[in-house]
Amino acid sequence: MRTVAVLQARMTSSRLPGKVLIDVEGVPMIEHELRALARATKLSDIVLATTEHTADDPLVALADGLGIRWFRGPEHDVLSRYAGAAREAGADIVVRVTADCPLLDPEVVDRVVVALDSATDYASNVLERTFPVGLDAEVLHADVLARIDRLARSPESREHVTWFLRDERPELFIRRSVVDGEDNSDLRFTVDTAEDLEVIRRLFRELGLADAPRSYRDVVTYARENEIGVTRRPAG
Repeated sequence: MRTVAVLQARMTSSRLPGKVLIDVEGVPMIEHELRALARATKLSDIVLATTEHTADDPLVALADGLGIRWFRGPEHDVLSRYAGAAREAGADIVVRVTADCPLLDPEVVDRVVVALDSATDYASNVLERTFPVGLDAEVLHADVLARIDRLARSPESREHVTWFLRDERPELFIRRSVVDGEDNSDLRFTVDTAEDLEVIRRLFRELGLADAPRSYRDVVTYARENEIGVTRRPAG
């Protein structure tokens, strides 16, 4: 069984354009995530899924330089891009990750992969959030992805890949939620804004993460001790 991580990325993000190639401790942000995926033990391959837009040529060049497989597809029909990347890579199981999560932990990715079995269509750690935002991993069988690609028609489901399965027609699928032993969902380790980027840069700098990756548990402990990346929980 080929388990392929498909990492979606583009340079034209609306809130922080070009963020995936922004420098974090001397390395493009996306490269930290690619390095994390390479340390996951349950993956057969990694594909960088970017767009056909010329603005994303630097991402293809980066992938080539790192020896990473890449695939180019529609900018806004991300579901089609995922389905094409999975087919080209010969995936049996697809792991969905996004390129704004430089603290992605390979142990967490492996844990979600293991949760998917032959009786389950989809496993993830986002159905019931307990992990910090930015450690997201979604895993589904390639034939389930192809089925979603055939059925999904709404703009949301074409753009957000698993929207159809999670929010639109969940009753059609057998889903499994992966939860942690403690709730750290109030921590934010993803990059959508300049403020998010400063959180990530501070953690990488103060923990030396560019030179010696550490478990997400170590990062969580340090973040809490120093009140880094903690968001307010909704009232009630």
